[in-house]
Amino acid sequence: MTANQDAAPARAWAQRRQQLRPLPIGDTQQEWIKTGLFMPEQRLPLVVEPAVPSVDLPHWLAGHRDFVESSLLVHGGILFRGFGLRDQADFDRALQATGVELLDYLEGATPRTDLGGKVYTSTEFPAEETIAPHNELCYVATWPRKIWFFCVQPPAAGGETPIFDVRRVLQRIPLPIRERFARHGWMLVRNFGDGFGPSWQHSYRQHEPAALEAYCRQAGIQLEWKSGDRLRTRQVRPATARHPVSGDEVWFNHVAFWHVSSLKPETREAFLADLGVEDLPYNTYYGDGTPIADEVAAALRDAYAQEEVAFPWQQGDLLMLDNMLVAHGRRPFSGPRRILTAMGEPEDRRG
Repeated sequence: MTANQDAAPARAWAQRRQQLRPLPIGDTQQEWIKTGLFMPEQRLPLVVEPAVPSVDLPHWLAGHRDFVESSLLVHGGILFRGFGLRDQADFDRALQATGVELLDYLEGATPRTDLGGKVYTSTEFPAEETIAPHNELCYVATWPRKIWFFCVQPPAAGGETPIFDVRRVLQRIPLPIRERFARHGWMLVRNFGDGFGPSWQHSYRQHEPAALEAYCRQAGIQLEWKSGDRLRTRQVRPATARHPVSGDEVWFNHVAFWHVSSLKPETREAFLADLGVEDLPYNTYYGDGTPIADEVAAALRDAYAQEEVAFPWQQGDLLMLDNMLVAHGRRPFSGPRRILTAMGEPEDRRG
């Protein structure tokens, strides 16, 4: 990639930034912040910036929670930019100001570092890899309704966190595909202990088989022990969800994310040759166990692609998403990149 190609996304962003469309807000907020949209046809995300110098974002957040909540329901995500945030201590203050109960990262499948205070590094995949769109932990019994990303160090190039309104993604999925998932739901099959991915101890934060079995019973997960402390799990979930506040129906699953066809061809071939379909680290099926055709997974990936919104990170950016309304991913990057994340406000499918 040439230097001019590297600079192209930044130039495009600068042009959009100059065209930010202001939105009307209340008089009290107008004194301190300004809001806008990147593109008139795309309401995600809402951009919030200081209207006067030295606005303390955590202080402002603590006093304007209703504004933040109502804006999230409309836009799905808010990008707070230009508030001078610098490090994890600033991120911690902003999180505390929202008043949201934070959650641990349970049933995880990707490497990340626990930084304490229920703050984590974003997924630590190699820089050249793409992370497909997903709603965080939508396959667990209790998932976070909110998720935050905080930019400590933006990369030299790339590394955006693209976001996707899954209300709109749902409408782009062909009706026959939606109807079949509505009838059967989807199944996630995971295998632990074969040398790929995290151990079951790390993923579930359990260290005794009996404790893990109790957790799985409560979480609606079928568990099958294999030889040598290896494990296979199966969990069936609905493919869509209803937002508990807005009432919106959303596409809410990891079907395409973990379908075997989403692997790079060379990785897929190696896994299938070494492990076979049954022992893949993860794969997805219809809820009745029927395989999902590659072309169905491709149609789902295409629906996400049509709703992708991305922007270059700037130091101090704080992105807040409604995790039920908006999926996220990651683009490849070059140079050091440090994005922190936290998640909170538990939503339980068990009622």
